[in-house]
Formats: sequence, C-alpha cells, structure tokens
Amino acid sequence: MNKYPSWKKAAAAITVFLLVLCLASLSALLRPPESNTRYMADIFQNGNLLMSIPLDNHTEPDTFTITGENGCVNEIEVRPDSIGIISADCPDKLCVGQGFIQNSGLPITCLPNRLVIMLRPADNSEGSSADTSAVPDAVSY
Repeated sequence: MNKYPSWKKAAAAITVFLLVLCLASLSALLRPPESNTRYMADIFQNGNLLMSIPLDNHTEPDTFTITGENGCVNEIEVRPDSIGIISADCPDKLCVGQGFIQNSGLPITCLPNRLVIMLRPADNSEGSSADTSAVPDAVSY
C-alpha cells in the first residue's frame, strides 16, 4: 500500500508553490527603492490636481497649508526628498500618523478632507498639463 496518497502529494506541492509565490511577492514589495530616483509630489483634492512639487529642489523644510471645502485644513511639510502632513483638522488624524513618504510605495491620504499626496518619478514630469500619468485612478468619498 502507498504510504502517502496522491492527494497529499498534490496538496504539499500546491502549498510549496503558494509559499514560494507569497515570499517572492513580499520580497518585491519590500525591496528598497533605487536611491537615485527623483520624485515629484502630486497633491490632489477632490480628484483635482492642486500642485506638483519636485522633492529634490528642497534643501530646507518648507511648510504650506491647503484649505479645502467646509474650511478643512491640512498643513503639509516638504523636506529634502520627502513630504508629509504635519497637522490636520480631521477627527482621526490618520494622515498625520502616516508620516513622511520618500518613495512611490504608498500615498498619504486624508479621507475626511479628500486630500491625496502621491509620489511619482520626476522623469515623467515633462509634458503638457493634460498628461494623465498624474491623475489618480480612483477617488473614495
């Protein structure tokens, strides 16, 4: 008699395959970004592009305020090669807790104030204002 039935061998093979797939995906997501990449910060409110800021032009911290609908306020600070929200009048302040971003892995989002800060490589910044590479693919309300 067979010590291991064929379905156990298949289950083991599938488990090993899924484990390898998960580890490969995790390593691709967590690898450090290229250090020589320059980024542009695109700031959106209500899905509209408010401004684009090159992060490599800042040698000292620069702070500015964005006021939205209903008087909502976000204070944004641009540091050399990073950007973040340092204060907001939203109730949960999760956007402040996201800290400063330095690569395009995750955007900073303030849902109550409908503000999104996304980073993109600066090499794509040349072009007309109708360039759709800076337009978010979805906006949550």
